[in-house]
Amino acid sequence: MEALGRSAQVPVWLPWPLPQGWLMTGLAEAGDERSGVRGTVVALSGPSLTHGPADMLIIAEEPGVGLGAGFAGLPATDPGEGFGDGPPHAKVEIMSHPTPMWCVDAAPDRAVYAGEALGNWLWSVVWPAEAGHLMTLAELSLRDLREQGQSFDLPMGAFSPRLGDDGA
Repeated sequence: MEALGRSAQVPVWLPWPLPQGWLMTGLAEAGDERSGVRGTVVALSGPSLTHGPADMLIIAEEPGVGLGAGFAGLPATDPGEGFGDGPPHAKVEIMSHPTPMWCVDAAPDRAVYAGEALGNWLWSVVWPAEAGHLMTLAELSLRDLREQGQSFDLPMGAFSPRLGDDGA
């Protein structure tokens, strides 16, 4: 976490406190040695409010990177046409401010929300799709792991298989 926080050009968003029963299950990044880390992923796993387990990826990326769209199962690098139309479908708290997120028409096995925070895309991709209600009910507050002076005693789980295949 510390190494990613030092090298990332974009936030490394962690829901904190974690929803009840959830674990951190991995980190991933997109970028290269020349331009640095331009996209970050925090993976989480926990119980769904309906039944069974659920997985969530919180993604921050510069526009044009395509990391969030890849995990969403989209063919482009952004949320697509109609994004941001109408009132938001969910809100997360970032730095004490509500940040709007909209549902994205994505692969049918997952729920996808996208928004903008600090000039970067913010994505949440949740499996199974029915567990997407977590975005509207959990009142998530996101913390940027790049910020100094934070201490987290994170419960860790097994590495998320979602990180190995761009969610496909």
